[in-house]
Amino acid sequence: MPSYEQLSELLDPATTVLLTVECQQGVVGQDSALPELAKEARSSGALAHVARLVAAAHESGVQVIHAVAERRPDGRGANRNARLFRAAERLPVQQLTGTTAVRIAPPIEVAEEDFVVRRLHGLSPIAGTDVDPLLRNLGCRTLVVTGVSANVAIPNAVFDAVNRGYTAVVPADAIAGVPSDYTPAMIRNTLALVATITATDDVLACFKRPRR
Repeated sequence: MPSYEQLSELLDPATTVLLTVECQQGVVGQDSALPELAKEARSSGALAHVARLVAAAHESGVQVIHAVAERRPDGRGANRNARLFRAAERLPVQQLTGTTAVRIAPPIEVAEEDFVVRRLHGLSPIAGTDVDPLLRNLGCRTLVVTGVSANVAIPNAVFDAVNRGYTAVVPADAIAGVPSDYTPAMIRNTLALVATITATDDVLACFKRPRR
């Protein structure tokens, strides 16, 4: 893991954005379409860590973007070219636009200055969405990636961020996937090659550090 000085240099509030990925009630909430993932996100503490990071970002002036996956009730425009998408169509809880399922899940709080970016297609919260142009307009250089899942959306977000020239920072205890032992293996063997891996407490210390 990076030293405090190295991490603090990366996490300048003026050029840092905190991204939460699919931290919505229909994914990590009590009535999730994916109960195993929701249980892991909560029992591992990942969701609570995301909430702590969001609260600290609000206090320190770090911009927050919440990336939400949803679909139209008629399914128009949604992908059907992978087993994951076809399975999602049969789930008892659907991530339908305008429903409770696509609201950000407690204990994460959404502030007025946050952006909530919704996508109707694909696997990535960045590619094909408004996230990248927003990051560029905000002057972002470092993207802190949090949320779910470590199986699909989180790696997509990290790869897309790196491919677009951002430095990706991943608090390892603020992401979750299934099974529980998959996430640390994926971090160690994949994300650590392209992102700065750290912990929530270390990011919080940098957010709270007085700036000159």
